[in-house]
Amino acid sequence: MVFCLPGFILVIILLLILKIFQKFSTAWDHSQTCLVGKTAIVTGANTGIGYHTALDFAKRGARVILACRNKEKAEKAKHKIIEQTGNSNVTIGVVDFASLASVRAFVRQIKETEDRLDILVNNAGALSIPNCTTDDGLNLLMQTNYFGPTLLTLLLIDLLKKSTPSRIVNVSSIGGHLPKLDSNDLNAWPRMGIDLFSRGVNYGNSKLCTTLFTNELARRLSGSGVTVNSLHPGFVKTEITRGIPYILKVISDVFLDLFFKSPEEGAQTSIYVAVSKDIEGVTGEYFENCKIAWLPPMSQLARDEKLARKVWDKTEKYINLTAEEKRLL
Repeated sequence: MVFCLPGFILVIILLLILKIFQKFSTAWDHSQTCLVGKTAIVTGANTGIGYHTALDFAKRGARVILACRNKEKAEKAKHKIIEQTGNSNVTIGVVDFASLASVRAFVRQIKETEDRLDILVNNAGALSIPNCTTDDGLNLLMQTNYFGPTLLTLLLIDLLKKSTPSRIVNVSSIGGHLPKLDSNDLNAWPRMGIDLFSRGVNYGNSKLCTTLFTNELARRLSGSGVTVNSLHPGFVKTEITRGIPYILKVISDVFLDLFFKSPEEGAQTSIYVAVSKDIEGVTGEYFENCKIAWLPPMSQLARDEKLARKVWDKTEKYINLTAEEKRLL
């Protein structure tokens, strides 16, 4: 015990340094952008980063659509946002990214009820899901984090183009620094020997694909008036940990409460990329702490145009994009 004590104290000191660094390095969006007359969709908006992003947009006067899987939780979030902002122009739409049919149904609803879309924030995601397959034949985590949001984005491009200047904001992660992506089979489960490691790498794959897709879409939308950027929100205490084993979740929740950003702090870069006038026209970039922050080694992969085109072509097949839908891009 005597010999372990110095190491234990060192760990505590390092964690305290991390906490102090997180607090003092967290950038806040201070832009005064008014969103009256604008419409924004935020996925996963019933809790965490998504909730605080939607709350900020509502404070700015936007019409905010909370795109959530759980209708009951979304209704509660909607009423909280209205109560806190006085903006009653907040509505919900049910979408389950584990179902491509659900994504298509949500888009049909949006196109029936909305005549414009100024901001799309793809925030919803999961961290740790075991190796299982959806009814669409896709890996559940890859579909939740990447294939589903990608289909949503592509099906809404025409509405975003009608509303220019408009912005697409994709919440990626520093987890994309540690992928083991098979570009020939994006749906492949990474076999790392230990299940927890496989889940982590699978998460990294989904976030790398998100950034690759962002950059390729930015190139394809160049000059259209629609910008698209990705970001790392920081290390944030959110409900994204709900999929990990119970014991690990209990430990991680205590750790995250003590040392990670709050959801409000974690939402700042999403808000900045969505509304700041400082980055008007900026597209195909990766942000962290409200600034462009390309970091190796992911930057080498994520900025590989050949890889991005290959991932794009594979993705079109996985999400069953039709010829007509491709034409609208």
